[in-house]
Amino acid sequence: QVQLVESGGGLVQAGGSLRLSCAASGSIFRINSMSWYRQAPEKQRELAASIISGSSTNYADSVKGRFTISRDNSKNTVYLQMNSLKPEDTAVYYCHAEGWSIGFKPLDAWGQGTLVTVSS
Repeated sequence: QVQLVESGGGLVQAGGSLRLSCAASGSIFRINSMSWYRQAPEKQRELAASIISGSSTNYADSVKGRFTISRDNSKNTVYLQMNSLKPEDTAVYYCHAEGWSIGFKPLDAWGQGTLVTVSS
């Protein structure tokens, strides 16, 4: 079993910055990709950013140029640096990991979510 634990959410004023962290632990054989999704009130969950093993990244158009995803493979940890935050970035941010667990079982894990609130 694999667990994802997020941290770093909170309240920030518009224009400010936050850094989210997500650490994976448990029966991990290999993590291929790690992503940050977000879900605003009364909206569907959407992909904010993802990073594939190595350094290939992908961003939602709404966060390009403001958010940066990075990964420390040695710690099975992914980060999301969020700059120039806007009120519309307010959401619960969820970490997601895909890969393989020990025993070659597919790994598809979600974190519990961390709330980011941006005030105007």
